[in-house]
Formats: sequence, structure tokens, C-alpha cells
Amino acid sequence: MGPHIFEEILFFAGVVTAMGCSTAIILTMLKYRRERGLPQGDLQRRLDEVADRLNRIETAVDSTALEVERISEGQRFTTRLLSERSGASAFADKSRPGGSTTPH
Repeated sequence: MGPHIFEEILFFAGVVTAMGCSTAIILTMLKYRRERGLPQGDLQRRLDEVADRLNRIETAVDSTALEVERISEGQRFTTRLLSERSGASAFADKSRPGGSTTPH
């Protein structure tokens, strides 16, 4: 490993460090501007509105999930009844003797 490789590694580390520092400075400036732009009372009111809206959405999703579960349970019940009914008629047909059942 020659001195030329070592210089390139140091240069790369310096560039990465400079980019990280400049990114942190820019993000800090943007954060400071955003905090300064909204009054604290307005921010708290908006957060409360968002929390209330999320709570209503969560309640609606829970209600919908409950109804979907009830519908699927009803569908399973109906399917089971239909399969038992068709299965009983198929067994009844096989147990009867073949031929005509009407007297001639």
C-alpha cells in the first residue's frame, strides 16, 4: 500500500466528513425555520386535529373489520348448510333401489 493510496483514502474521508457536516448544518437550518414559521398554539391545535382524525379512522377500520368477520362467518355457515343439504340428497339417491318407483 503506497503513499498515493493513503492520500486518496484521507481525501475520501475528508470529503465524506465535509458532506456530512454540511448536510447537518442545512437540516438544522431547515428545522429552525420550520419551528419558527408555525406558532406553538397553531401547531398543537393541528396535532390534536390529526390525532382525533386518526382515532376516528381507527374506530371505522375496527368496525369494518368486525362486520367483514360477521359476513364471512355467515358465508361459511351458509356454505356448510348447502354442502350438507346437497350431500344428504346424494346419499339418499344412492340408498334407494334402482328402477322406477311408480306402480304400473
